Amino acid sequence: MTAVMRLPPLPTLREIIRLYGLRAEKHLSQNFLMDLKLTNKFVKQAGKLEGHHVCEVGPGPGAITRSILQAGVQNLVVVEKDKRFKESLQMLAEASNGTLSVVLDDILRFQFENHFPKEISREWQDDCPNLHLIGNLPFNVSTPLIMQWLEAVSNRTGPFSFGRTRMLLTFQKEVAERLVAPANDVQRSRPSIMAQYLCSVKHCYDIPGAACVPKPKV
Repeated sequence: MTAVMRLPPLPTLREIIRLYGLRAEKHLSQNFLMDLKLTNKFVKQAGKLEGHHVCEVGPGPGAITRSILQAGVQNLVVVEKDKRFKESLQMLAEASNGTLSVVLDDILRFQFENHFPKEISREWQDDCPNLHLIGNLPFNVSTPLIMQWLEAVSNRTGPFSFGRTRMLLTFQKEVAERLVAPANDVQRSRPSIMAQYLCSVKHCYDIPGAACVPKPKV
């Protein structure tokens, strides 16, 4: 039986954006996913989340956040650098009955060990811990963040101090193509080699630009 969190009636995402005067900032490379059918499809790629712990990177107005909560997670910590989203995310936190915690911080400095219980840790050779990293990454942070996390995989630190933590992330198309590029491919690069040596990398599917607000140019 799957546990589904039924959130109380909430303003729609477009109403949230109007209510708080939010907009995607070009200098932060922000693009919001607004279609809950699309975010539900995206979150399903993470597999079973019921009773698991999740860290969401850059939730913005909270579309993916809603889909994660509805998957029946035990604990969701969202890390958002942009303080404009504080009030809208706090609204979701209050509706979640304690499941959602909002942290206003830069994910590049976020200390995972302070926010998730050590009891969920697994030995590296064992099954993955019940911890997931999920996020629609802004273009300007995606490459430095994945490189930092790949180094953390190698050192078994940060989110990987708990074991082989699973990641479900969006990337700019050309970055995603580099991460999965096979040997002798023109896109093959340092990120390709590191990602494929340290992780099992899979390209799930392309998200159409029209699904993002504003529509990205790349």
